[in-house]
Amino acid sequence: MPKPMPAAADRRAVLEGNRTRKMARSAHAYVRGNTAQFYEWLAASPVARRVPTGPAIWICGDCHLGNLGPIASADGQVEVQVRDLDQAVIGNPAHDLIRLGLSLATAARGSDLPGVTTARMIEAMVEGYAAAIDDPKTDDTGPEPDAVRSVRKRALGRRWRHLAKERLEAIEPQIPLGRKFWALADDERAALTAVFDDPAVARMILSLDRKDKEAARAIRLVDAAYWMKGCSSLGLLRFAAILELKSAKGRSSYAIVDLKEAVAPIAPRAAQSSTSADPMPADNAERVAAAARALSPYLGARMIPVRMLGRSFFIRELAPQDLKIEVDQFSHGEAIKAGRYLAFVVGKAHARQMDDATRQRWLAMLEADRRGAIDAPTWLWDSVVSLAGAHEAGYLEHCRRYALAA
Repeated sequence: MPKPMPAAADRRAVLEGNRTRKMARSAHAYVRGNTAQFYEWLAASPVARRVPTGPAIWICGDCHLGNLGPIASADGQVEVQVRDLDQAVIGNPAHDLIRLGLSLATAARGSDLPGVTTARMIEAMVEGYAAAIDDPKTDDTGPEPDAVRSVRKRALGRRWRHLAKERLEAIEPQIPLGRKFWALADDERAALTAVFDDPAVARMILSLDRKDKEAARAIRLVDAAYWMKGCSSLGLLRFAAILELKSAKGRSSYAIVDLKEAVAPIAPRAAQSSTSADPMPADNAERVAAAARALSPYLGARMIPVRMLGRSFFIRELAPQDLKIEVDQFSHGEAIKAGRYLAFVVGKAHARQMDDATRQRWLAMLEADRRGAIDAPTWLWDSVVSLAGAHEAGYLEHCRRYALAA
């Protein structure tokens, strides 16, 4: 018999239990779900004091393997970009590079690869990142890793029915309540109805439908539920909604949208941007949307900030092509290819925000410390080594507490 769905007042305990369980699965899952420890290390470690201060630009803030993947544009193009901007701030791009290195190093260790693989992977990361910073218009990603190739091919062949089947476990336009989707409280349902009655939100949703662009259309909230999804963000309010998009001729299509609460980021922010006169928005949903437009234009075009239930939310359409990169096992060669490719993706997101002079200054800072046993900046290598050790200890302690509680 399925477990009863938690009432709204009891959700937090259930969500925290799920977050703890997910983080106990592996050291890599622990790294993905524990952004706070990364920035605690950054504030306290002597190694972190040698990290250079790069140009103040929009950064992901939580740049791990699972936060990169294929993203669809409004006109159906697909490109691997940053797919989660909850922690995004105007900050130091070196922090994204270190966090990606930690994520890849942990995945490599989880694949039982030797330390030399991690060293070569960090070298490849720097090569790919530097190539993108030097020329953001280049497509020189290097060899495509199998994990990226397979998920990109899946993304290109997906349609709405695949998304509905995967996310909703049904083709019919309804949300099946159960393990992932929970019933709404009355005030939540009323708030969601009011949001989609807002003309500005309706215009954004309608603009995502590429059919019958000249026809007068309307949207209707068909179904909605609380959505238990994510890891580090579990505990924040999150909803899934199915919308009907109706044309003047009576034809209907459907969209699935994700409404996620936006809260203050943990990532440290710069005093001001190096490349823009616009300050970082104070409202957290507006911050996430602005970061998406800068770092992941395909995603940014499909997002809108809203206020609901007295809190800040951002809405994004879930495109069938939006997938995250999952890695169960790396080989030596695949780890090195993934390091170069994914760092290139991050470098391109950073570089598109910089003018030529800023990019060259940042490149010079990266090149200045490339010496010693591996061809990568010593601050990057030392940071990844220090963080990997700290997170391994943190993971084992997390598992001990989890086992005792269980």
